[in-house]
Amino acid sequence: MATKTINAELLTKMFLAGAANLEAKKEFINELNVFPVPDGDTGTNMTLTIMSAAKEVSALSEPDMLSVSKAISSGSLRGARGNSGVILSQLLRGFTKEIREHKEIDVEILAAACERATATAYKAVMKPKEGTILTVAKGAAEKARELAETTDDLEVFIEAVIEEAKNVLAKTPDMLPVLKEAGVVDSGGQGLLEVMNGAYDAFLGKEIDYSAIEASSGTTMVKPGAQAQADIKFGYCTEFIIMTEKEFTEKDETEFKAYLESIGDSIVCVADDDIVKIHVHTNDPGLAIQKALTYGQLSRMKIDNMREEHQEKLIKEAEKLVAEQKAAAPKEPRKSVGFIAVSIGSGMNEIFKELGVDYIIEGGQTMNPSTEDMLTAIDHVNADHIFILPNNKNIILAANQAQSLTKDKDILVIPTRTVPQGITAVINYMPDADVDTNEEAMLEGIKAVKTGQVTYAVRDTHIDDKEIHEGDIMGIGDDGILSVGPSVEGSVKEMLEIMADEDTELISLYYGEDVQEEDAERLAEEIADLYPDADVDMHSGGQPIYYYVLSVE
Repeated sequence: MATKTINAELLTKMFLAGAANLEAKKEFINELNVFPVPDGDTGTNMTLTIMSAAKEVSALSEPDMLSVSKAISSGSLRGARGNSGVILSQLLRGFTKEIREHKEIDVEILAAACERATATAYKAVMKPKEGTILTVAKGAAEKARELAETTDDLEVFIEAVIEEAKNVLAKTPDMLPVLKEAGVVDSGGQGLLEVMNGAYDAFLGKEIDYSAIEASSGTTMVKPGAQAQADIKFGYCTEFIIMTEKEFTEKDETEFKAYLESIGDSIVCVADDDIVKIHVHTNDPGLAIQKALTYGQLSRMKIDNMREEHQEKLIKEAEKLVAEQKAAAPKEPRKSVGFIAVSIGSGMNEIFKELGVDYIIEGGQTMNPSTEDMLTAIDHVNADHIFILPNNKNIILAANQAQSLTKDKDILVIPTRTVPQGITAVINYMPDADVDTNEEAMLEGIKAVKTGQVTYAVRDTHIDDKEIHEGDIMGIGDDGILSVGPSVEGSVKEMLEIMADEDTELISLYYGEDVQEEDAERLAEEIADLYPDADVDMHSGGQPIYYYVLSVE
């Protein structure tokens, strides 16, 4: 007998199964990445994104279509990491906006949801490329619209849509030459297909292993432990979600934050559409709850007595977290302009701090920070206008997403693709100029920076007309691999032969945590001899994985 509708309970199972299947296949997806570099990439980023949503969904006690849709959208938007994760979150956002007002989903609604998902994701990307996850989503949506005219059987419908997604994915190497050269399909498209496959398995009633979801849905905030009861000013860690019954305006957010500050501290108040996430430490949780009820219904309520925490590990972790939060919290009156930078090592962090950056997000290429990480940073910087320096092309979309979710501050994302570009952007900042002038100056300044990064290959591949073997040392420039060889120093010099020219004035060398200072000094001296007309600077970057990051200006 044909199945013609999907209710909220089945949708929940399908979404969680899709997330579990993506998690199970993440390493396979990582292996599809074109560049054989040793850091977390598409599979990891997409999994972390969807797992953030899975936590929200699995916490619902009595899900209906609206609450499931909100949980998927909010969780994925805030947990989004990397370009692939942000695009996945936008697909989920568009999909859930279409289904949220329906009690059940049929083929017509499902087709419309696929179309809206694709339109939302394409809109979020400045210059969409074909041969990517977007192309796979578009192919599936077009097939869904076609099928909605011929069948009302969801089993027939979903199976055919997935089959079309597979066909489009198989064609991605013909659309992007870099995929064909490396002999792989698009990794983001593969990730989307794995989500669809998992969801279909749950639709068919197959047994699903949800252990990965259960393992990831534990407590996400570390609470201050029982160092001593007297040290804890506010004893109850209170968390809940408000499902607003009317628009939660900027004025509402400001007033509610002010009220929470009057009864507690450690406040988080983040609004997204008609969901508001709240966290506060207070001595009277009831006051926070009563006030919240004036805005709408409450969900996921959680109150912990922090004076009863006795586990030593939690104590140590909490002490560290509280210290970091206090150090990062604004201590000065609100200022006009602030800076947030993503960084990749202790030395790089210090450079940004010395240049006046207010908040450092650690992660960069080795672990792309999420949209939630960006929002946390924004909350900590007490300024009217905040410049964000993503310093990685795979983080720019997450920064843009945080920008769109921030209502009370003017966020300006400078699309820096590397840490050296970020450093140059800050150096080009002029305190006496207005925000628009500075934005223009920074954008212009980063155009003059060429960046190279040296690391090792984790697998054999062929790319950029170069044969690469596992263990080779690669020099990666702004637009591809510039050098491949057996030694770190040799790859640096070979890269510089391509990057530097007669107009080069400055070469900066940032050595990583696996490089000895004396080795870096010797290399810097050799570079200075090779390029006598350029200044050569050397710094301890402290970055993992990348032996050297260098820039040419």
